[in-house]
Amino acid sequence: MSLIPKSLLPVCLLAGLAFGAGAEELSTRGVLLDGVAAIVNDGIVLRSSLDQQVRVISERLEQQGQPLPPRNLLRQQVLERLVMQEVQMQRADRLGIQVADEALNEALNEVAKRNGIPFSDLPAALEAQGIDYARYRDEVRQEMTIGQLRQRDVYSRIYVSPREVDQCVAKRKGSSVGEVEYDLAHILVAVPATATAEQAEERTARAQGIYDRAQRGEDFAQLAISYSDAGTALEGGALGWRRGSQIPSFAAGAIAALPVGGITEPIRTPSGLHIFKVVQRRDAASAALVSQVHARHVLLQTNAVEDDDAVRQKLAGFRDRILRGEDFAAIASVNSADPGSAARGGDLGWVGPGTFVPAFEQQLDALSENEISQPFKTQYGWHIVQLLGRRTYDATDDVLRNRCVAQLRESRADEETEIWMRRLRDEAFVEYRL
Repeated sequence: MSLIPKSLLPVCLLAGLAFGAGAEELSTRGVLLDGVAAIVNDGIVLRSSLDQQVRVISERLEQQGQPLPPRNLLRQQVLERLVMQEVQMQRADRLGIQVADEALNEALNEVAKRNGIPFSDLPAALEAQGIDYARYRDEVRQEMTIGQLRQRDVYSRIYVSPREVDQCVAKRKGSSVGEVEYDLAHILVAVPATATAEQAEERTARAQGIYDRAQRGEDFAQLAISYSDAGTALEGGALGWRRGSQIPSFAAGAIAALPVGGITEPIRTPSGLHIFKVVQRRDAASAALVSQVHARHVLLQTNAVEDDDAVRQKLAGFRDRILRGEDFAAIASVNSADPGSAARGGDLGWVGPGTFVPAFEQQLDALSENEISQPFKTQYGWHIVQLLGRRTYDATDDVLRNRCVAQLRESRADEETEIWMRRLRDEAFVEYRL
């Protein structure tokens, strides 16, 4: 009897097996369908998934004109990414984190809009590019799940004190240093917390070697793809545009002193050794005037007794009563399932763009002042909403303070995420089968 759990057995599936077949028959009729690239705790990464991702990333790099690294290095980097995705998805499953179909469809609808096509045409558009729609849905759901997990485990635990915000605001009002934006690329050579002195020295030498090669003119993106331990390795280390005040404090001074194309020497932090490249830089815009809307709503949710049609009809009845003169606030305070606004008669206050989910904002955009919408559905339930007013608001101080909060959190998020991922990886059981 095998002592290995069935979930850990290699998935080397043979086609054409039948009970009672002899060894000779198996050897002549068996066809290898798939195999295990890595065992991750009680899950696996399939060779087919690895091959598919290597193919997708290779095609993307070729389209970008980026030379491919040696195949064994690319394959190793892709496998490590798949291992980390499996580790994170297992943790999300243990915590009960799930992405509902409605939220997934909302995200895919946004993808379709950005590409200028109806949501119903998205499967065909993807198919025309050789992308399987079902697989694409699974990948987007996984990205959203991991995003929710990181929000729970990392971002929600980053604390920014009022004193830090006040200092940031004062600094930003006194100078324009924080208004420079940098397009950055990044390489991380991870140093485990449990590393011996010899291992730490080897990692330091590796980082210095990568830095020296970059300084001699080797392609930074190629080096990142081949050697970086960061989650952005397969994107060539690209971090995108960051404001000066969004850059981690341990690197801000070194990056600010660099010209375009400049590269920092390796910078040691708890997660390892970091190397940054300034790809571009620009002055950041500092808009202060924002368009705001003032609205109130009633939210109802379906349950075992009331389905979508019943809830929609109830909201339609509320709307008729309000149009006949009943008080919107009174109906909302008694009936709305939104605990945040029900106590205020459904009042959502003055808010700017992006505050609400797209389906809600679309309804508001179509309303005239004091008009009440017909019942409509979002991922949170069924609503009626009344537009109370629109205004252009000088939000200089509010915007500046909110930016400081976001930037202070963002400046810590990259480092905290890398530490969190290293910890998850170190705690996981991983056995490579290549």
